[in-house]
Amino acid sequence: MAQFFKAKPNSSKQLSAKVTLEVTQLDHLGAGIAQHQGKVVFIPGALPSEKVTVQLTEQKKRHARAKLLKIESDSVDRVEPKCPHYQQCGGCDLQHLSIDKQRSYKQSALVDLMAKLSHTEAESLAPALIGQEWDYRRRARLATYYNKESKQITLGFRASASKQVINIDGCPVLAKPLSDLIAPLSLLLNQLSGKKALGHLELIDADNGYFAVLRMTKALSDKDAKKLTAFASEKNISLIVQGNEGELTILGERDALPYYALDDVKLNFTPGNFVQVNAAINESMVKQAVDWLSVKPNERVLDLFCGVGNFSLPLAKSGAEVIAVEGVPEMVKQARENASDCGLDNVSFFHTDLSADLSKEAWLGKVDKLLLDPARAGAFESLQWLKKMKPKAIVYVSCDPSSLARDSEPLLKHGYKLKKLGLIDMFPQTHHIEAMALFELD
Repeated sequence: MAQFFKAKPNSSKQLSAKVTLEVTQLDHLGAGIAQHQGKVVFIPGALPSEKVTVQLTEQKKRHARAKLLKIESDSVDRVEPKCPHYQQCGGCDLQHLSIDKQRSYKQSALVDLMAKLSHTEAESLAPALIGQEWDYRRRARLATYYNKESKQITLGFRASASKQVINIDGCPVLAKPLSDLIAPLSLLLNQLSGKKALGHLELIDADNGYFAVLRMTKALSDKDAKKLTAFASEKNISLIVQGNEGELTILGERDALPYYALDDVKLNFTPGNFVQVNAAINESMVKQAVDWLSVKPNERVLDLFCGVGNFSLPLAKSGAEVIAVEGVPEMVKQARENASDCGLDNVSFFHTDLSADLSKEAWLGKVDKLLLDPARAGAFESLQWLKKMKPKAIVYVSCDPSSLARDSEPLLKHGYKLKKLGLIDMFPQTHHIEAMALFELD
């Protein structure tokens, strides 16, 4: 996640002279930490045990941020980044740290944040869920930029904390077939007469093939449609055009939308809607969640922030009654269709704003087990209704340990204990920390 910092009136943006500092540790966003004149200094790109020359770029009362200028002495854990775009692209930020150290850092950061912010420790630390360190992303959204002077499209990812689009010809964390499509797609898009109307490009590696989804602000000309159709046929991919209202037009003969499978559960999804980008880790994560909840056939299970049924459908396969709730209506519709396609009639899906007042929701009531998989903002508002739910066990899947730690407060207050905590390394080569926590009533 790109971090944006706004200077307060008492902060200074004046650049300092060059200073040499000793880095002692990493913060939870992957930046090196050093001390200078009584302040904590955050240095992106620096590693513990390194001596670095930096320039302070932002100073506040107790901390400062600095730009890394030179590494005077390397850490033994520093490695050469694999991606040639690493210094410009804002996608990855830990390629300079060995993969084993990335994972141990994330595990320590997770445990430390939970202890510091929630004042609790897990009774047991589960083994981290890990997978491939490269070629793992089954989905990515690339930005486009049209240069009025050169009349050329730049296709790539945005620079860190910037709107600038970095031109790339491949991405080593993307599934290789998707990465291999970037350069020829960039060439193709620059041949379109309507290229000024191009928005983003989404690439998807699904169980039923490879997909390229073009966001267009204006209708395609017949000539451009023929070029795109011919490209899709040549590369054996599905090419979809998404219009202003979200409408999808599938070019060529392949007319299926993407899906992925979890064992014998098939989940269709619409381009643009959320699915986990790391297929192997997602499968391991779902299996662990179902195992930790230990659902019995006669139990009632509530799945909040359910998406297209990523956890709901596997939970329903256990024979339990599953109530699943999601805030995006299109995803609720898709989840219902997925359940029907799988022949599951013991799962019900509801559309609800989970940050709003839930007191009058028909689905809200006593449940045996609860699963939460919220966005980065967490599930604090939903957990205010614990008295009505009264689950014996809760699995919380988190993409931000800070919100997980904050949301632990109402759980601990209601008598729950943190039984298990585990790292989910969903995004190798980045500082992003995902986690799973099991809470049980004491």
